[in-house]
Amino acid sequence: MDSSTDNGAELESANGSGVTDALPPPPPVIPPNVEPVRVKTEVAEKKNLRVPMARPGFGSKGQKIQLLTNHFKVNVANLQGHFYHYSCDYSWTNGNASPNNGNDEPSDGDRKRLRRPNRSKSFRVEISYAAKIPLQALANAMRGQESENSQEAIRVLDIILRQHAARQGCLLVRQSFFHNDPSNCEPVGGNILGCRGFHSSFRTTQGGMSLNMDVTTTMIIKPGPLVDFVIANQGVNDPFTVDWFEYRPRNAPKNENGESETVEISVYDYFLRERNLELQYSADLPCINVGKPKRPTYMPLEHCTLIPLQRYTKALNTFQRSALVEKSRQKPQERMNVLSKALKVSNYDTEPLLRSCGISISSNFTQVEGRVLQAPKLKMGCGDELFPRNGRWNFNNKQFVEPTKIDKWAVANFSARCNVRQLVDDLMRIGGMKGVEIAPPFDVFEEGHQFRRAPPLIRVEKMFEEIQSKLPGAPQFILCLLPERKNCDIYGPWKKKNLTEYGIVTQCMAPVRQPNDQYLTNCLLKINAKLGGLNSLLSVERTPAFTVISKVPTIILGMDVSHGSPGQSDVPSIAAVVSSRQWPLISKYRASVRTQPSKAEMIESLVKKNGTEDDGIIKELLVDFYASSGKRKPEHIIIFRDGVSESQFNQVLNIELDQIIEACKLLDENWNPKFLLLVAQKNHHTKFFQTSSPDNVPPGTIIDSKICHPKNNDFYLCAHAGMIGTTRPTHYHVLYDEIHFSPDELQELVHSLSYVYQRSTTAISVVAPICYAHLAAAQLGTFMKFEDQSETSSSHGGVTAPGPVSVAQLPKLKDNVANSMFFC
Repeated sequence: MDSSTDNGAELESANGSGVTDALPPPPPVIPPNVEPVRVKTEVAEKKNLRVPMARPGFGSKGQKIQLLTNHFKVNVANLQGHFYHYSCDYSWTNGNASPNNGNDEPSDGDRKRLRRPNRSKSFRVEISYAAKIPLQALANAMRGQESENSQEAIRVLDIILRQHAARQGCLLVRQSFFHNDPSNCEPVGGNILGCRGFHSSFRTTQGGMSLNMDVTTTMIIKPGPLVDFVIANQGVNDPFTVDWFEYRPRNAPKNENGESETVEISVYDYFLRERNLELQYSADLPCINVGKPKRPTYMPLEHCTLIPLQRYTKALNTFQRSALVEKSRQKPQERMNVLSKALKVSNYDTEPLLRSCGISISSNFTQVEGRVLQAPKLKMGCGDELFPRNGRWNFNNKQFVEPTKIDKWAVANFSARCNVRQLVDDLMRIGGMKGVEIAPPFDVFEEGHQFRRAPPLIRVEKMFEEIQSKLPGAPQFILCLLPERKNCDIYGPWKKKNLTEYGIVTQCMAPVRQPNDQYLTNCLLKINAKLGGLNSLLSVERTPAFTVISKVPTIILGMDVSHGSPGQSDVPSIAAVVSSRQWPLISKYRASVRTQPSKAEMIESLVKKNGTEDDGIIKELLVDFYASSGKRKPEHIIIFRDGVSESQFNQVLNIELDQIIEACKLLDENWNPKFLLLVAQKNHHTKFFQTSSPDNVPPGTIIDSKICHPKNNDFYLCAHAGMIGTTRPTHYHVLYDEIHFSPDELQELVHSLSYVYQRSTTAISVVAPICYAHLAAAQLGTFMKFEDQSETSSSHGGVTAPGPVSVAQLPKLKDNVANSMFFC
């Protein structure tokens, strides 16, 4: 960083060599009275790209509340300075070998040379000038005038924080850092620890620059002997009962010329002869390969030790996730105390680069004013209405607003250890209390003892053979009792069989004990919604005066992409879009789900041209809306997009929205619906705290000032009651609005959509259409888990031909369940 205004760097040649270029050629001579023709460049021909919209104003509804937030005010005294960005590259040579980029594998010749002792390497390091970034760009960003320069300047400040943490010996994970302090670590099982650290990043807000600091957790491997980790991770008592992969790796010794001989020697003998180390217990166990795939280096297990702060990046199992949630939650007051202490310990005032920029960071939490929106009135059965209290309500002495009737159903029991007859009687009794008439089931089908250890696909097949042989016709739904464990591997094949082959709605339970009335009521919420009923409605939903929604045919879309677990690079990502149906309702939805290449975030199948036809997601949803809403096309299309970062907003605006518009035009060239597009983010680090109470902020708390974007239209909403830990608000970004909602209208719509989730009797933290999209993607994702990869790759084109990578497609749902809330 240089605080002078010297522009000397601009005189350097493009290659950054420091040698000034020759004088430029003279300008062309233009004859008098001739105006040069402006050449149409490719950039000029491009359409105008959409950018996130500016804030039209602020909301005013709701009870005002004083809050603190984990943003710490940043003052920048020196705005005249510059950062200089340099690019570094290196290569190396080994003896007479040619230069070799550090990222490439050495050739066979290089390998032989590498084996020769006392041969030095020569490194060549090349540093070239890349960019000059003015600190003034920070001031511009704080006024909402963001540019590439301002983003670069903020990135530089974030890098300074990373370097500050690195010098303290921290593990760095993006903008989070973790100290090597055992008191910050909690075991979650399998010798995996949840390590508590801190996220720090600079943000531009309406109130200026702030440092957003939050508590965060990453997973690390417990340091110590590697054998301890292997034993704990496998859940065994000693290394001899570990499920090792059967192989015996060997190292080849070298002759006096440094060349490999064909004589093989075991790792045990090598360590005994060459290192004088006799293995105590691992002579007959596999080794650890600490080398590269093409150049393995094998080490005996007992001589390997895990150093501290090594990340564990694989997916946690159900029990580890549960333990992590339990041990990492912090009440609001505790979180504030931890953050205050961390800011003090970080000692950013001593960071020389920050000081030279004139940057100082306040130690006080920023004060903001929030507003608490009133919960919407809900409609139950028999004309009952109620206002939820503290984001909650119940069905005690109340009926569902639209109960279904169940007269053809059966029970499939995959060895659940409960009194099934009692469970069925209780379900029928509670159904009657909620208005759902449930006839006795046709039968309870018990799994045969001989199949309980069979593969999941076989167990499901055998159960269906039994059901088919006895049922007189297709049932409305099947209640499936899974063995008493979560994430049962029967679930995916069972759902796939029901939904894609038979078109049967199914409800799964995994009762660990005899289910009580509350458990069965929660199951009935799902069953009623899946079978086309509704549990509760917003009171205004069928009222023509409900803002803009019921005045004008409106469809609401929720969009999400689900990716495979960490380390599953070959598993397709799953895109799900749900849509409202039966306008003017905004409580009923259906889903359309597709696979796409692994880790692709932009949804690829919104439009899918097949000759003159469109087989894409959006057409499917629009056709359903038209059919279920009195043959009306939506004039307004409201889109909630989940799971994208700020760097992807322009893609959502200019790629996904374009596809949705194209799908509309393919249906009717003259149809011009108006669009509203919002992004919902849960994966951020802003938290809010009450100034007058140790409790979480009340449900309905909304913040759209002070710490929001200086120019763009965004707000934070805590719609739900945070019962444990510290409430995480949802950050909504309004990217595009042709409908022209007022701030209050839009914020109340978003708040209301947190109360239409049919699976629960609480307000949820993010709008229901996004939650439904997530559920639909997750449920159909279980179909992929048991697909035969060889079959799917051959039946869908494989990867033999050039062009896009082929992705196994999901099987199509039967028509009679495709429009249902099967995902509920």
